[in-house]
Formats: sequence, structure tokens, C-alpha cells
Amino acid sequence: MKRETNLNNAALMARRHAAVPRGVGYSHEVFIARGENAEVWDVEGKRYVDFAGGIAVLNTGHRHPAIIAAVKAQLDLYTHTCFQVLAYEPYVELAERINAKAPGDFAKKTLFLTTGSEAVENAIKIARAYTKRSAVIAFTSAYHGRTLLTLGLTGKITPYKNGFGPFPEEIFRAKFPDALHGVSIDDSIASIELIFKNDVEASRVAAIIVEPVQGEGGFNVAPAEFLQRLRALCDQHGILLIADEIQTGAGRTGTWFAVEQSGVAPDMITMAKSMAGGFPISAVVGRAEVMDAPAPGGLGGTYAGSPMSCAAALAVLDIFEKENLLARSRQLGERLIASLKTMAAKNKCIADVRGLGAMVAIELCKGGDLHQPDADMTKRLCAEATKRGLILLSCGTYGNVIRILVPLTASDAIVDEGLAIIDAALTAVQAV
Repeated sequence: MKRETNLNNAALMARRHAAVPRGVGYSHEVFIARGENAEVWDVEGKRYVDFAGGIAVLNTGHRHPAIIAAVKAQLDLYTHTCFQVLAYEPYVELAERINAKAPGDFAKKTLFLTTGSEAVENAIKIARAYTKRSAVIAFTSAYHGRTLLTLGLTGKITPYKNGFGPFPEEIFRAKFPDALHGVSIDDSIASIELIFKNDVEASRVAAIIVEPVQGEGGFNVAPAEFLQRLRALCDQHGILLIADEIQTGAGRTGTWFAVEQSGVAPDMITMAKSMAGGFPISAVVGRAEVMDAPAPGGLGGTYAGSPMSCAAALAVLDIFEKENLLARSRQLGERLIASLKTMAAKNKCIADVRGLGAMVAIELCKGGDLHQPDADMTKRLCAEATKRGLILLSCGTYGNVIRILVPLTASDAIVDEGLAIIDAALTAVQAV
């Protein structure tokens, strides 16, 4: 089939609606033609600043030259064997380097997969194999993936869980601490203790899984004290602690793993998204004895840890070191938060500005009242920003949070341009 050369967004959207299931949602009626670092151009030639980054996948930006070069070099050697059939050195080197980055003074091993959901599923499988227990505790507003098991762990019905049940059993939900909305660290820990009293005995819980910063849930940051108390609770009852760093990992928060900032060493960490600069790969890194619990053949996947993605991920690690991107993430976060707080001072609708490193968000509420989340304004703000040349994403339990995931490689000028568009768009949507 010959591709059309004179394309426009409206015509492509019509083709999309005719050919693609409606369940595959979309945030913008825009089709990309080209991307470069933190900028994209659509099929009509319009330029946008990208504050979405493929949902936290492009910490190193669109088409980083070092990543493209690494993948091209790998293409000239081999593209696929299945690691379980014919192994390849890049997988092993990547595992060694991830093992060295994970927190904790103990031996570690790493498994590579393809998607974040796969990583979470395998972490739960490994936890059950190691502990010989079955139950899992997750948190309110959590997001862990779209498969049936990970949907069971996810704490948001619409749009993720509607019509897809029943979900796996022995998944229990505790309160995620959120001081802004009245949930203290004590409340959260008490909710876990209540699960032990009402739902499942602690001796049957294999793992507690937590996001150090909730992604889809609204960029809610887990306090260091909470993660420390969670670690102590898990140790008390022989429960494994899993940090889901699918969105926070690969330097988004100013450290390679967000959990490092709490001083806590989880038993396992899941990661994906930005670890390969846009190429599909995910990982589970954890205590060696825990990771070795499944028998040979119990872990893996046909495309898991593909040679192309391993090459890209190794390049990402090199880029972070050469371009000092962890420091850049912290600096960028400070710049974003300072600018957004200035906007909040003159826009009552911004009820909160929060984040960790360059994982930053604003929460929009009617008149700044936290009891009145404003999902409608959030939608209008995203749409207005798109018209003005900025790609934004929303999130949050009530759909009233704007999240910023601009590539860490973006220049200050590009970041400031995007922030200026947010400021102007806020004024425009409130004037309606």
C-alpha cells in the first residue's frame, strides 16, 4: 500500500477512528512527523514543545544521536535471537550496570522484559516464588499496568478497569499518604495494619508494592519517612518490598531511582519507560537470592531484553554520565517548580505545585478548593496548550492534575517557552 504524502491531522484521525479500536485512547488530535530532543513537528508542519516525553519515556529526548548510533551499530550485527535460545553480551552488560545502580548493600540480579506491566507481573511472580505466599498489598491511586494482574494492583477504575473484571484475588489496597488531602503517614501505616486484621494475615502477604512518586495517580510523592516505615513493616513480617519505578526510574527525579532519596533499599525494583530512550524494554532488579527463586524457564519472554533495546539502554546510561543528567534533572525541577509557583500565586485554580526532581505537576481545583477538583479546566488547559504549540498530559484520580515530563536534555530556552505557554493558556481558559 502506497503511503499518502499530503497528510493532515483531521484526515489521519478519521482513518484512525475507522481502523483502530476506540479503547486505544488519545490525548491530542495530532500526528507526529518528526521529533528532535524536546520538540516535535506534526504532519502539517506545525511545531510543538514536548512536555509529555512519550509519558516519561524520553528523558534523553527524541532521537538522541548516541542512542541512534548504538541501535544502528546493533542492527548491523543481529536483531533477535531470543535471549533464552542464543544469549548476547549486551543483555549481560546491561544487567551488570543496573545491578550496580540499584540501592542496597547486597548482591543483585536483573531480569529484562519488554513492558512495564510485564516487569510488575514478574516481580509479583518472583515474590510469590520466594516467599511461598500469595497475597499482595498495593495503594490507593496506584497505577501498575494494563494486564489483568497489574489492573488488579491499579487503584483507578475509569478508564482502566471498567468492564475488564474479575481481577486476580488476594490483592488488597492500603491508603497512600497524601497530607494535602488529609491522609497522614500514620493513617497509611494504620490502613496496612487494618488489612492484617480484617482481610489477610501478614504471614500470607508476599509483597507490598509502592510507587515512590505516583505517576498516573497524580505525582503524589511518598515521604521518605513513609518508605522507611514501610521497609520496617515488611522486615517485621517477612514481606518483600517492591518499588515500582516504571515512571520515576532512569533519572526522572534527580537520582537514577527515586527510592534512593529515602535511604530505603527495596527487595525488588521495576523499571521501564525512559531506560532505553524510546525503545521497548523493562526490568526487574532485586536481591540475588530473591531473583533466583523461580526455577529455570519460569522467567523470560520471546522479545524480552531485545538486542536493539539493550544497545539503546546502554547508550542511555552513558548519556546520563557524559551529560550529567541527574544534576540536570534536579536543576530542571527547581526551574519548573519556581515558575509554576509564580503562576499559582496569580491563578487561584492552581491548588498545589509538587514534584521530585523533574517529575513535576500542578493540581487544578475550582477556586483553589481541594474539595473541588477541576477536571474540566484541566482538559481545556491541555487543549489550549496544544493550540499554542505545547504538548501536555493530565493525570490524577480525579483527572485534575497537569504533569510535566519534558526531556531532561531540553534547553532552558525550550523549557521557558513551554512554561510561558502554560501561563498564557491558563489565562485564556479562565477568561472563557
